[in-house]
Amino acid sequence: MNIPSPSASADRTLPAVTVIGDINIDMVMGPLAQWPAVGTEAILPRSEMRPGGSAGNVALALKALGARVDLFTSVGNDSMGLWLREQFDDCTATIDLCEAATSITVAVLDPSSERTFLTTVGHLDQQEWAPLARAIAPSARPGAIALLTGVFLLPRLRRRYMEILHSLRGLGYVIALDTGWPPEGWTPSVVAEVQSWLGLVDHLLLNEVEVTSLAGTNNLDDAMRLLAQRLPPSATLVTKLGPRGAAGMGPEGSGHYVPAARSDIFDTVGAGDAFNAGYLSARNGGLGLMDALKAGCETATEIIARFPRNLASASLKQGVSIGETAWPTGV
Repeated sequence: MNIPSPSASADRTLPAVTVIGDINIDMVMGPLAQWPAVGTEAILPRSEMRPGGSAGNVALALKALGARVDLFTSVGNDSMGLWLREQFDDCTATIDLCEAATSITVAVLDPSSERTFLTTVGHLDQQEWAPLARAIAPSARPGAIALLTGVFLLPRLRRRYMEILHSLRGLGYVIALDTGWPPEGWTPSVVAEVQSWLGLVDHLLLNEVEVTSLAGTNNLDDAMRLLAQRLPPSATLVTKLGPRGAAGMGPEGSGHYVPAARSDIFDTVGAGDAFNAGYLSARNGGLGLMDALKAGCETATEIIARFPRNLASASLKQGVSIGETAWPTGV
């Protein structure tokens, strides 16, 4: 199903950011200091039901920033899927309908701001590439960005990822990739699989543990340099450092580090996705790596400070006021 209703506030002079991946329903609740015993009940003070999934979070954050976004994804054929689809009415979205229940994630928040996720397989297991591929047009302008995200939750897309990457490059897109965490862990076969994709990626957007796991070393500085060597010469590697900010390594091999604006956040679900939206919106607007890192950190801070989020109706202003600091040893 195509929903041709782009945000009225989107800047029509810039190309849309194409987002391909997962959306689902998020049930966020907490904080929970200690898990209850089996067979008992715990009463939590706060909760919210909202659209989620990494692609969904990025698309709504881009829309809230006033950026144009083209979302390609799927939902289940049920009442939850209908509700979820409606949350993207203000985005341009191609949303395929799967004959399965819509996937739901329960995110239980710890007082430390860490999260535990429980996700049903649902429609994510059924999402196919073919109906999305038919709807993706060639890049309207050189340098238009296509973000691939949530691959490990989408097994049917994962099996065709090399084909997808080549196809998007053939259509003229600059490719951004955020793999997320593999449920089976960073096994040698998973590491080899992901490394095989890196030669086709222009913006690699991972968190610290993903970077070190993929590179096979616990030293982040070394890990970033090892992964940067696997990317195309013109590519950028970004490491999201949570409350410590973000680090980036550009084509010239030099490092940039930007601290986060604040760290006292209750609900950190989707922080990395919010960062991706700010970063990609900035790069899409022609900003360099340092300013894009700042924009990513600011966007993430502003979004995750909201509870409830209400991103479907939010309007954010992107700025780049956070200062850069020296590249820290070991980041």
